Amino acid sequence: MSILLFFLVLFVLILVHEWGHFIVAKKTGMRVDEFGIGFPPKLFGKKWHGTEYTFNALPIGGFVRIKGENAEDVLESGVVEDDSFAAKSKWAQAAVLIAGVTMNVLFAWVLFSVVFMVGLPTAVDEESALDTAALTVTQILAEGPAAEAALPLGAEIIGFSVGETVATDVTPSGFRAFTSEHTQEEVSIIYLQGDAQFTVLITPETGLIVSNPERAAIGVALSMVDTVALSVPQALLKATQTTVTSLGAIAVGIGSLAVESVRGTADFSEVAGPIGIVGLVGDAAEFGVTSLMMFTAIISLNLAVINMLPFPALDGGRLVMVGIEAVTRKPINPKWVARVNLAGFALLLLLMVAVTYNDLIKIFS
Repeated sequence: MSILLFFLVLFVLILVHEWGHFIVAKKTGMRVDEFGIGFPPKLFGKKWHGTEYTFNALPIGGFVRIKGENAEDVLESGVVEDDSFAAKSKWAQAAVLIAGVTMNVLFAWVLFSVVFMVGLPTAVDEESALDTAALTVTQILAEGPAAEAALPLGAEIIGFSVGETVATDVTPSGFRAFTSEHTQEEVSIIYLQGDAQFTVLITPETGLIVSNPERAAIGVALSMVDTVALSVPQALLKATQTTVTSLGAIAVGIGSLAVESVRGTADFSEVAGPIGIVGLVGDAAEFGVTSLMMFTAIISLNLAVINMLPFPALDGGRLVMVGIEAVTRKPINPKWVARVNLAGFALLLLLMVAVTYNDLIKIFS
């Protein structure tokens, strides 16, 4: 299920990105030869208003093929036609390149807005929690009793007991006190996942908490979680603030990683590749649709920042070339553009392989 959700998220985010390129290219008079949903081989397509809309076999996103956009197109034809990317003003070219990133940012803002309007599951203080708040599993120790008993992340605990002794304080502090009093005794935990109710038996163990090894625990972090909804104006304002602050934090994080990579001091253990993101998507989905939407918004902002890096083959790298041509007032040799983009693409593939290998190491270590 996590893999399917990952591909769905990726599919939507790439389509949103490419639609940005597509609509601005059309508005600036460029001919868009193809808007592909999925990647080749092509299954079927239909031409409409000069653009072929294709449905392809690999459902992992989409692409837009703009006439004269790639250096290879110019090399092959030797002619720059009026409706091609290369024939348009540098402002138009820059607008097309920026449009994909802009759509990713706007899409994230829309998702944030919807989530804040609908209500986001939020950890609240147990002292001031309302009756609607639920005791929720927010983290699970990988090698603890809870993990061994398959207590799921995001489970809503509605009761726990030992024999005839039933807990009356269903809060994080109440759970901690109860498990501490029943060391080496099997605790029956009743929880909800979706609309279904389950019961799991877990024996608390000592030594799991570094700061207090004598206290018995089952290896989970618990919080009182409630759904907090905002009014439309509040949600829009909150979404704007969240988008801006998240973009800043992501840009700083990726920028720092890039600098540390050049210095040879980067720690890639915290970087998640495709395999790692699959797990994160699954974790987000465990907390409900709104949590998955929040996670998707964050991924969309990450894609926006990454795409704007001044690296060949990315939108940011191509934007740099457009800027150079605007300053020098002459086009860069298409042969060199093609070579630089090919080298950049190859380096991106190598980076993807390295990050994926790092994901596999985390799984099997």
